[in-house]
Amino acid sequence: MEALHENTRMDHKSHPFQLFQNRCSEMKVGECVLYLHWHEHFEFIVMRSGKAQFHIDSRPYMAQTGEVLVIPAGALHVGFAVEDGNVNYDSVVVNGALFHDFIHDPVHTGFVSPYLEGRLRFPVKPAEEDDACEGAYPLLFEAIEEMADQPPAYQLVVKSKLHALFTLLARRFLPQHPQGGAAAPYFPNRDRFKGLIEHIEANPAEKMSVTDAAGQVGLNVYHFCKMFKKLTGQTFVEYMNGCRIALAEQLLQESSLTITEIAERVGCDNANYFTKLYKKYKGMPPSRGRVKKEI
Repeated sequence: MEALHENTRMDHKSHPFQLFQNRCSEMKVGECVLYLHWHEHFEFIVMRSGKAQFHIDSRPYMAQTGEVLVIPAGALHVGFAVEDGNVNYDSVVVNGALFHDFIHDPVHTGFVSPYLEGRLRFPVKPAEEDDACEGAYPLLFEAIEEMADQPPAYQLVVKSKLHALFTLLARRFLPQHPQGGAAAPYFPNRDRFKGLIEHIEANPAEKMSVTDAAGQVGLNVYHFCKMFKKLTGQTFVEYMNGCRIALAEQLLQESSLTITEIAERVGCDNANYFTKLYKKYKGMPPSRGRVKKEI
């Protein structure tokens, strides 16, 4: 199971950035291509092929080949395939500490710092707000090439290109905001939902009703269901079942437990119901999930 709070791997503490080349093969509509999580870093998503919908702090964003998304630090985000086939994308994760050298530079402080400190946010899809942003994207693409190939001193090249990217994006959007203004919260109840979802993912077999979950975040059932759907792109029951199936998939591939035993481990009292649920989410019976690993 993926943890809600992701302790993202950084190979070099002195240069806190990382490239993840995500290749999701043979996805079905609605299948998760990025599990719900958050981290203290910025993330740039570059769609390489396929089509997916990402929910970022409760707002849905459609992404297809060639598009770039900017995910602010601390934002909850999750992604789903919107068509059958492969969904391939690169993620560049970068911590604002990468630009600590510029902390005494007044130009950096005026243009880039408001975004690094969370006082302002870039649009998730900058090019939709201002198509001139596409002119800055080659910097990101070149940084990805450097991270993938890792030639000598690639860290310095990546650092310079990412700083230039942040600066050019700030040039497009900073004049629209008062200097030093506060960023409007995308999802004011985010922290309460983080705790709830973290608990669900850690205890997928637990019997929890919608009423119980709503009580944990201090909302009535109607508003809870509405906000949960906005945040995750799924209903509460769908998300609970998705967590159970993710655990079941892990147990099928990593244990010798029987299907009935796995059903019990993930909170399904009836093995037949579990089989139907697994097939609904994975497009095949659980027995095939085990065979796939052994081949």
